[in-house]
Amino acid sequence: MRIAVDAMGGDYAPQAIVSGAVAAAKAATGRFEIVLVGDKDKIEIELSHHFRTTELPITIVHASQQVEMEDAPTVALKKKKDSSISVAMKLHKEGEVDAVVSAGNTGAALASALISLRKIDGVIRPAIGSLLPNGRGVTFLIDAGTNVDCKAMHLFQFGIMGSIFINKMIGVKNPKVALLSIGEEESKGNEVTQNAYKLLKNSSLNFIGNVEGGDVLKDKADVILCDGFVGNIILKFAESFNKVYSFNLREKIGKRLQYNFGAYLLKPAFSRLKKTFDYAEYGGVPLLGIRGVCIICHGGSSPKAIKNAIFEAEKINREKVNTHIEQKLDNLVRKNFEVPV
Repeated sequence: MRIAVDAMGGDYAPQAIVSGAVAAAKAATGRFEIVLVGDKDKIEIELSHHFRTTELPITIVHASQQVEMEDAPTVALKKKKDSSISVAMKLHKEGEVDAVVSAGNTGAALASALISLRKIDGVIRPAIGSLLPNGRGVTFLIDAGTNVDCKAMHLFQFGIMGSIFINKMIGVKNPKVALLSIGEEESKGNEVTQNAYKLLKNSSLNFIGNVEGGDVLKDKADVILCDGFVGNIILKFAESFNKVYSFNLREKIGKRLQYNFGAYLLKPAFSRLKKTFDYAEYGGVPLLGIRGVCIICHGGSSPKAIKNAIFEAEKINREKVNTHIEQKLDNLVRKNFEVPV
């Protein structure tokens, strides 16, 4: 298996990206090869800062251009056809690699994936999902930012893709699927959520009904469905929690001796809590519904986050998540369930 990593994408590229790739290659012990895509000279300089990288399964594919975070996605793809993200997606399209990981411009990564890889048959709209801690494990929130406006059928398909993902990646049997709304009653929400409720209720999914915003971080559902506008707001809020928690904890403890002594005793518990809400633990968010594997990482991803994203890409490929999505949608069509284009 070969995994392409956009070495020039992200706030701390290429340093953090290369460091994460090296860490992943060392931990994988030969299970896959990493292809770093980007400015060859800059990548080689970063690799030289690490010990014995020539022995690792890491190769470089040169890309002369870089998509900046502020670049408009469509303009960037037209004017920067030799950008690291475009070259990485092209490698995936041509079968040279089995997955792509990028912490760069999210819009450009999504647009490039859709143009190069296309959608899985039957999928109306691909979507990105995100793993959020729920106290006892994780909940998969989908969509987390791809589709700002959704129809009921889109949410229904998100339920299918999310259930398959959480089953194959986390090992949850018969995942509980919920619809994010403003009340638990079936009649609550706008027209889209009410229509989606009907589709989900009459499906083979383990649909448990509506959940509210206060339920997102509770162990209530394995998959929560919403449009990308709401989902992205929730995701950004969740990502901010760790920083706010750490800052306020330090402020409250202050310099008082008794507080610091108590904090020292509770340090292991604080560390576990911080780890639970650290986005780096979950790597990146998968773009589901495309003919390929694409992991979108946070722009400020650390080496740890990149490392975990690479392993996530490997597992999605190994578990054949896309194949299961295509088979599920094909079964729906055979049962005359309406799946509009």
